Amino acid sequence: MEIRRKKTGTVTGMETLERNVSGEMEYLTFPSLKETGMVRHLFSTRAGGVSEGMFSSMNLSYARGDRKEAVDENFRRVAQALDCNMEDFVCSDQTHTTNVRRVTNADRGKGVVSPKDYSDVDGMITNEKGIVLATFYADCVPLFLVDTKNRAIGLSHSGWKGTVGRMGECTLKAMQEAFGTKAEDVVAAIGPSICQDCYEVGREVAEQFIEGFSQEEADRILIPKGNGKYLLDLWKANFYIFVQAGVPEDRIHVTDICTCCNPDYLFSHRASQGKRGNLGAFLGLL
Repeated sequence: MEIRRKKTGTVTGMETLERNVSGEMEYLTFPSLKETGMVRHLFSTRAGGVSEGMFSSMNLSYARGDRKEAVDENFRRVAQALDCNMEDFVCSDQTHTTNVRRVTNADRGKGVVSPKDYSDVDGMITNEKGIVLATFYADCVPLFLVDTKNRAIGLSHSGWKGTVGRMGECTLKAMQEAFGTKAEDVVAAIGPSICQDCYEVGREVAEQFIEGFSQEEADRILIPKGNGKYLLDLWKANFYIFVQAGVPEDRIHVTDICTCCNPDYLFSHRASQGKRGNLGAFLGLL
């Protein structure tokens, strides 16, 4: 299947994601994260799972009405691609907060093979090997962080609310407090999500970005369409947040793939009008 990619150069730090195959499953990876040599990671696509109908076929949500047996098998295939076990996954509990949870070995399996005993968690961090963090998407922005000095990682979900709340900075601060992470040692990646061309928002959302960013940044993040409508660039917004938090620009890598531009390849809430499954972002220390 052909992927519609955004042109390199439209966003500072844009990186061409790699397509990979494991059995029937197809997934995406960032070359920059691979190059650290410290992590296993992937961003799933719709291809290569067993779910049917609007969940076809690699749905990773237990909460949208799909059969549990199908979702279990889809997670098993992700585990195979990552060379880990389903018991190694630790899942977020996303409610568009900026809450970040430190994950330990005691959390392994939560959200897949055992219940979660936490709620309202949109970001997770760890410095323990054997754990694979998992967050979920259908247009919102995945944020991958790798501290190459202290061997620690973060993975966070950032929709427009999380972006206004500066989720990338919140995750970085949590890593600083827990592991002594310094921003200059971090490699950050902004994963597949909805692009500016596809993301129309109203004045009430736009005003929060105008208030939260400088005039120059807001002018780049928002394109007025008239009648109180704007096109919002979450990729640029999250890039600016990482830069302001101290991550060097050359260590921030931005997706070239929009979920909404590729609805047959990636789940998109907007493109499907809510009739969809979930994609997954996964990150673990080697």
